[in-house]
Amino acid sequence: MSEIKTGFVDCGGGTRGIFGAGVFDRLMDEGIRPDYFVGVSAGAANGSSYLAGQRGRNFVFYNEYNFRKEYMSWENFRRTGSYIGMDYIYSTLSNEGGEYPLDYKALAADPAGFEIVATNALTGRAVYFRKSDMRQDDYDVVKASCSVPVLNKPYFIGLIPCYDGGLADPVPYKRVFRAGMDRVVVVITRPRDFVRTGNKDQVLSRAIAAQYPKAAEAWARRGELYNRQIAEVKELEKQGKALIVAPTDIGKLKTLSLDHAALEDLYDQGYREAGKVVEFFGR
Repeated sequence: MSEIKTGFVDCGGGTRGIFGAGVFDRLMDEGIRPDYFVGVSAGAANGSSYLAGQRGRNFVFYNEYNFRKEYMSWENFRRTGSYIGMDYIYSTLSNEGGEYPLDYKALAADPAGFEIVATNALTGRAVYFRKSDMRQDDYDVVKASCSVPVLNKPYFIGLIPCYDGGLADPVPYKRVFRAGMDRVVVVITRPRDFVRTGNKDQVLSRAIAAQYPKAAEAWARRGELYNRQIAEVKELEKQGKALIVAPTDIGKLKTLSLDHAALEDLYDQGYREAGKVVEFFGR
């Protein structure tokens, strides 16, 4: 019998991505590695550290560095037009010689496939970058995946302005199967039965409609797409081909909330919930 190949998807969720940090730290403790990894927004950052084998790195970014004004602040927004300091996070801190560098050599050497999802602001369609699009001290594709509209200007990859990957493909589980995997583990940062209404997305999307109408359309439809994708993954769960890993309670944490106690609790939930992944691998 051939070996079962398992892919992981981390759907991101801003600072709530610390849940995924807890999941992957537990999996590193258990010696569980993916055959493929697809990361959206903060999920791409989580995946980078996971594949590089840097246990605990993501926790420091979520629960220490992100409280700094250079990381995210209205001062950043006034100065650069972007609330989240992508270059500070993924260059100043993460480059070789930075405060907590990504071990790029380990990431590049890891055999798992790695995709980073962004949204092409001109077309409104998802664009999928690969590990080969990253270089030592060049993590621009992660910056592109994390660029939340309105709070951030789109991040350019060549001539392509990119926004957060969650606009166009919020739960990209199909990428895992397209890569030849047999099953998928999907990490989300809201309870598994959460339903997006889409009302807020439709209102906020108007802010970018004049300059990037296609991206605005994708944003307005995100809730409907997210709900449909989660429903599809739940059907795959019944067939033993998927597993959703989600927190039971996120309290009042929003996408960019800063609360040490709440963030630490969400990390702990991720670490505990990862036990389901351990069981999934034991089947």
